[in-house]
Amino acid sequence: MSLLDLGLDSSFDAAMTFVQSTLQNINTGCEEPIVDIDFVRSRDPDTVLSAFTASCDVLHVMAHGDHSVTPTFSSTDGKVEISLEHLGEVAAEQSKGISTSAIIADGCKTGTGVWQKAVRDCLQGEVTYIGTSAIIGWHESGVFCSAFYGALFRNRGRGMTPAEQAKDAADRAIHAYTLLTNKNCPFKVTTLKPSQRARTLLG
Repeated sequence: MSLLDLGLDSSFDAAMTFVQSTLQNINTGCEEPIVDIDFVRSRDPDTVLSAFTASCDVLHVMAHGDHSVTPTFSSTDGKVEISLEHLGEVAAEQSKGISTSAIIADGCKTGTGVWQKAVRDCLQGEVTYIGTSAIIGWHESGVFCSAFYGALFRNRGRGMTPAEQAKDAADRAIHAYTLLTNKNCPFKVTTLKPSQRARTLLG
């Protein structure tokens, strides 16, 4: 699993720390880790792009979401921006797209159709995609993600593919979020397949 943080401000620090502690607790007491976690905290574009295209079970991106021009992950101060359009171009040059079972786009309004379309252009294969339908902060992220990872690793290896396990965990986390907060969960889950463009360039 790759946990990528582009935010680098106090609110992202809180969310990152919360998710890290949840995942580390899952491995406590195990001779071998249940989940292998790569924490990527960088503003170097090459490092960030490498993290996007690395093979993993879950690609978790913590950043601000924007689609005023094109769907883009950006840092708090605006010094780093990674557009999915650019990622698709780099992936095409390297014949290497996003290769993961699940993507958590942990930013504001990343579950919209324009985001999903942009992600599909970067995909190596089918994924479970988790995005948001609203503006969120560290509290919304922390509540959902702790429930998601708890459900995901409790149910590993129970006759489902990794993508199916992620979708099941997301559905459970959405339900848990609603029960815990008495509010609608801003995170939404769907299954995305590579676009025709991605199949042509990355297939």
